Amino acid sequence: MSLVRRASAAVLTTAVLLAAAGCGPDPAPVETVPTLPAQAVTQLVSDLRRNDLAGYARHAVPPELHQRLEQAWSQGRTVWPLTELPLDDRFPSFISALAEQDAERKLVATYRRQFAGADAELQSAAKTLGLFASQYVRSEPGYSETERDHHAQLIEALSGWAQTAPLGDSRRAREAIPQLVSAARATGLAGPDGFAKAGMDRSLRRLGPFVERLKQVLGDYGLGLDAALDSVDASLAEQTGDTARVRVRYQLAGQPVDAYVLVERIDGRWYLSDVLRHARAETEAASKPAPSATMAQRLAALAKVQARAPSALAAKPAAAPAAPVAAPAPPAGGQADAGPAAVPGAAIEEAKQVGAAHSTAAEARSDAAGKATAARPDAVGKPAGSQPGESKPVDGKPAEARPATVGGRPAAGAKPAASEAKPAAAGKSFPADVKPGNRPAAKPAAAAVEPPKPR
Repeated sequence: MSLVRRASAAVLTTAVLLAAAGCGPDPAPVETVPTLPAQAVTQLVSDLRRNDLAGYARHAVPPELHQRLEQAWSQGRTVWPLTELPLDDRFPSFISALAEQDAERKLVATYRRQFAGADAELQSAAKTLGLFASQYVRSEPGYSETERDHHAQLIEALSGWAQTAPLGDSRRAREAIPQLVSAARATGLAGPDGFAKAGMDRSLRRLGPFVERLKQVLGDYGLGLDAALDSVDASLAEQTGDTARVRVRYQLAGQPVDAYVLVERIDGRWYLSDVLRHARAETEAASKPAPSATMAQRLAALAKVQARAPSALAAKPAAAPAAPVAAPAPPAGGQADAGPAAVPGAAIEEAKQVGAAHSTAAEARSDAAGKATAARPDAVGKPAGSQPGESKPVDGKPAEARPATVGGRPAAGAKPAASEAKPAAAGKSFPADVKPGNRPAAKPAAAAVEPPKPR
């Protein structure tokens, strides 16, 4: 009897163990190591297609470099691989803005005020920004030649899509904004140092659902990113030892993209050379560059010119200041700030603040110079150390060429000299062509001229 009980207990124990094993989580799939150059490209494309940003980060760089990037991320020095995106320095603030309290109402109100129905302005801005972005990529030294060609085709396709997309449709915006707001709040990355506190791997995992929702929103506007990833065809073009060139072809926004990427082999595994170079640069950087020095400010400067309301074009220019004020240099790209922006964003607000600071400082210098001149009208053009009764040249002319004065006013019948029409340059006691050592002898001028007596 005891033997039967023991056998039954053994059977039950085995069944329980098997059931527990069946109900447990599936074992993690073994990651495929890309042993061929083209496989390195297809693996990263598959990660992006599945919104697996953490997997992309693991597959894009060797383990040792991945560990250094994790440390730099936790220190707030990088947000790689988000740095591979345009305007990457704005991505954390973008998440924070969407996750703010009452963000839906604020964003919808801003959209209605600045975007709703402004299809012509938005299309013009998209065209201009596309041209400028292409020029930026061609001149930016941080890109390789293969990157320049690939990015130029991407920009052309995205600019063409933006020029035809219904970006001014209020109904679509009212549906899209709540979706992005809820997805941003679900990440838990909003707030100061949210990305650094969560760390690289955890942050990228949390951003996966947000990227998925962002793809859906862009798909409603006619930009199918998943369809573009599904159409990628990678094939080996040439290989020399541990380096190779892979041809990549796909369709983006209805336009064909045909480009090449460079790959290299490290410890038997292939990686994209440009991605490796950018990742190493992120770990070596002491700190993130200031947002004002990035592409964001340059694009914002052009957006302020091209996307402003039509009424701003016919606005009457403000009156010129009384004293000449040096205008701030125009942004890169040859365009100057011509009016208020119709496109909101942290980059545009920052550009406005920089311009306002320049104007305030210039006006302060102008006011100070005007007050100093008004306080001493008789000192204009006189060198330091002049004493009453002395006569010294002004603007290269002897004192006898100047009219006599009575109580600081020109005497009767005297005509003011042409040189007194404008004040001498600040900080100069003598004209540039007259040296103090070679001044002509000054003739004493009459201290006062009495008016003629009536006959």
